[in-house]
Amino acid sequence: MGRWEPNARGRLEQSALELYLERGFEQTTVAEIAKRAGLTERTFFRHFTDKREVLFSSPLREHLAATIAATPADTTPIGTVAAALESVGDLFEERREFARQRYAVISANPGLQERELNKFASLASAMADALRERGVADHTASLTAEAGMAVFKVAFERWINAPDPGSFTQGIRESLDELEAIVRAK
Repeated sequence: MGRWEPNARGRLEQSALELYLERGFEQTTVAEIAKRAGLTERTFFRHFTDKREVLFSSPLREHLAATIAATPADTTPIGTVAAALESVGDLFEERREFARQRYAVISANPGLQERELNKFASLASAMADALRERGVADHTASLTAEAGMAVFKVAFERWINAPDPGSFTQGIRESLDELEAIVRAK
């Protein structure tokens, strides 16, 4: 086994996605993932608590909250959330194929779809909390964070499904512009 080779986490992620796409999420075991990656099950559990975490383990929550905290104080709540969402563009660009494969696996499994919705709720909660820490009123923080997650979801689905997607950051900006147009058209 090549357990001492570098990038064990990345190899486990790639092996898991390949197996999930080939066999289905439910039919894939941790042992199979580890074997394909040339690692042990023990190594798998050093990186992930279970096989679902391969799909859901991400520093996104902390990144969004930190970006909101670092945004200039005079930025509006929606501008602050926009800056946070735009800041993840490079991360998604670098991992587009992983994101595309992850999306396909989740879309094929109702239990994973539910977990994805919980993750989105967690991200919205983290952004709302970060806005509150900046002094934004409770309801405004919640509404802004939820609107931001709606923008994120729409931009992500467009980006992941487009044959020539352009940049993820541009998709965020376009979705924010659409939301602004909708609000103004009331």
